[in-house]
Amino acid sequence: MSNTGTLLKWQPAGMRIIKTSIAVILCLFYYALRGRQGEAIPAEAAITAIICMQPYVHDTRENAVNRLFGTMLGACWGFLFLLAMMCFPALGNDRLILYPLMGLGTLIALHSAVLLRRTDASGLCAIVFICVVIAYPDIKDPLDQAFRRILDVLVGTAIAVVVNAARLPRTKRQNKVFFLPILGLAEDQNERLSPTVLFWLKSLCKKGARICLMSAHAPTFQTSQLSGMNITVPMIVMDGAAIYDPNENTYIATTNMNPASSRWLMKRLDGMDVSYFVYTVHRDRNCIYHHGRMTEREQKVYETLKRSPYRFYLEDDHYSMSDMVYLKVVTSADCAERIRRELEPSLEKMKLRSVIRPQAGLKEGCSLYFYALHADMPHAQAYLMRLLRQKDPELEMYDVTTEQSSALLQDPARLRRRLKREYEPLALLQWLRKRN
Repeated sequence: MSNTGTLLKWQPAGMRIIKTSIAVILCLFYYALRGRQGEAIPAEAAITAIICMQPYVHDTRENAVNRLFGTMLGACWGFLFLLAMMCFPALGNDRLILYPLMGLGTLIALHSAVLLRRTDASGLCAIVFICVVIAYPDIKDPLDQAFRRILDVLVGTAIAVVVNAARLPRTKRQNKVFFLPILGLAEDQNERLSPTVLFWLKSLCKKGARICLMSAHAPTFQTSQLSGMNITVPMIVMDGAAIYDPNENTYIATTNMNPASSRWLMKRLDGMDVSYFVYTVHRDRNCIYHHGRMTEREQKVYETLKRSPYRFYLEDDHYSMSDMVYLKVVTSADCAERIRRELEPSLEKMKLRSVIRPQAGLKEGCSLYFYALHADMPHAQAYLMRLLRQKDPELEMYDVTTEQSSALLQDPARLRRRLKREYEPLALLQWLRKRN
C-alpha cells in the first residue's frame, strides 16, 4: 500500500511536459487554419514535435537535425518504393507479398542511416518510410506523397524548436543566499553527487546563484567533486562545526570543543576501553589522530580514507586541545547507542552534543560523533550570514531545511526544481507578488 501511495502522489508537471503540450496544440491549430482539421495528417507534425522536444534547447536542435535527416532519407526510400510498386503493380495486389516488401524497405531505410553514420536518425528514417508507403495502393502521386510527409515533419520540427527556445522573462534573486544540504541532492548517505547534479550546480553558480552547500562530513568528501566549480559562498561542513572555502581550500571559521570538555570526554571513553579518532583543524589542515588500539572496523575506515589528499592521518598525539573540532567513535550501531546513553546525562552540562551517522567505507556499523554544543547548522548559518552581510547588507537567507518539508529533502529532482524556481522565478509572478 505504501508503494502505491508513493506512485500515485501528485506532482506538478515539468516545463518539458508543458512545452510539449503547447507544441502539439500549435501543430493542430496550424493544420486547422489550413482547413485540414480532423484529418490524420496533423498527427505527423504533432508526433514530430513530441519526438523533437528535449529538456534543453541544444538537445532539441540536435534532435531536429537528426529528425530532418531521417525524414529526407526515409522519404527518398519511400518515394523509390512507390515508384517500384507502380512499375510492377502486380507486387502490390497481394498483401502476402506487399507487406514483406515493406518490411524489406524498412530494413534498407534503417541500415542506410547506420551506414551514413546517422544512427540516431535510423529510427526516424524507418518511421517516415512507413508513413510514406503505408497508404499504398491508394496513392496516385508518389512524389506528392513524399513531399507532404516531409512538409509535415518540417512543421512539427520547426514548432518544437521555436517553443523550446522560447523563454518567459525571469528574474534572478541574487540577493538571496540559498542554504542547501548536500544529502538532499546526493545518491547515498556519503553525499556522493551524480554528474547530473554537478552540472546543475555549475549551471546555477554560473548564473550568479549564491548557494551554500551544507555537509555533515569533512570537506574532503566534496572538494574533489566540486573542483573547477565557481562556488561564491563558503560551505558549511562537519555538521556545522566549520565553514570552509572550497576555492581557496581554507577554513574560514571553526567551532572547536572546549579543552576541558574534550579532556572529560576522552577520559570517559578511555574508561570504557573505547578507541576513537580526534579531528583537528590547524593552519587549514584537517589532521586526524587515533587514540587506543585500532579495531578492525577502524582499520577499514582508515585504509579507505587515508588516501585523500585533503586529510592527514597522523600517528602521534602531539596536537593542541584547542584545535579539536570533533571526536569520532567507529563501532557498531548497538555499541554507539550504548555509549551515547551512558554519556547523555552529562553531555549538555559539558557543553557537548552527539550524533550517530553511517560511516563512509564501512558497510556494517556506524560512527558516533561528539561536537561542541553550539557547533551546529543554525549557528553556522547565522555566523556565515553575518560575514556575508558585511560586504552586502541586503542579502537574505533561504534555508531549504527549515522552509520545506522533510519529504522535499528526500526527492533530489523535486528539490532541484524548487531551488531553480526560487532563484529564477517568472517575472510575471514576481510582479503579481509585489502588487499583492
